[in-house]
Amino acid sequence: MFHFNVIRALTTRYVLLYAKNPVRTFELFFWPLVQLMVWGFLTMYLQKQGAASAGGNSGDFPKYITFLIGGIILWDALFRAQQGVSISFLEDVWTRNLLNIFAAPVKMTDYVAATFVVGVLRVAVTGIMLGIISALAYSFNLLDLQWGLIAYYGNLMLFGWSLGLISIALILRWGHGAESLAWALPFMIQPFACVFYPMSALPQHLQFVASLFPPAHVFEGMREAIGTGHFAFHHFNIALGLNAIYLLLSGWLLLRVLRVARVKGLLVKATAS
Repeated sequence: MFHFNVIRALTTRYVLLYAKNPVRTFELFFWPLVQLMVWGFLTMYLQKQGAASAGGNSGDFPKYITFLIGGIILWDALFRAQQGVSISFLEDVWTRNLLNIFAAPVKMTDYVAATFVVGVLRVAVTGIMLGIISALAYSFNLLDLQWGLIAYYGNLMLFGWSLGLISIALILRWGHGAESLAWALPFMIQPFACVFYPMSALPQHLQFVASLFPPAHVFEGMREAIGTGHFAFHHFNIALGLNAIYLLLSGWLLLRVLRVARVKGLLVKATAS
């Protein structure tokens, strides 16, 4: 059972870390904006070059830019959800507040729920910004995905939370040496997430690997929706089922590592300088 007062208090703490530190707020906006602009303008340039070589115009290649911009925005949802979980945990490690959290009457479910809420807030903030910029710079309306947008965001956030729980487990087990995984873990699976290309572009044996990751089905569904105008329920159902498995496994892994960490005193080592 969740204790909503505890979740609200923890969420407020993590939100205030951004509100009181302009550098953290700047970082929240800067990187997704740079990624969107660089990849967006590169795609527009390649479209113009392709149109010129074909003797046509850039309008002959309308879906390239929409596939890429949609992929960038949706990938950021996964990344920010993962960061909301892992970075919130690292904030407690860096400030040596982790022992206080676990010494207080805070259940692990409440702690994880608070990090999930932080992830949702991060996704909402950057998603709104990227949606506005993409509409102004590339005439890409994210709302054209209609109800599918909620399905895509939901699935990607679920997988992002799973990666966040795995990040926490690895940091608890291996200490400061594993902190870089809080940023690296999403990009380790990005080649198999098929963000910028269809699953069919991968070698046959890697297509099977990609099919085991929910993001691959989300991005396949996004491209199908943009290309045909129809929501791909089969990709959505597969992604949702895989996400349920990943969430259960990542939650089990975190609880198991936390149990070992308490027995071996790894919580103290994690907060030691």
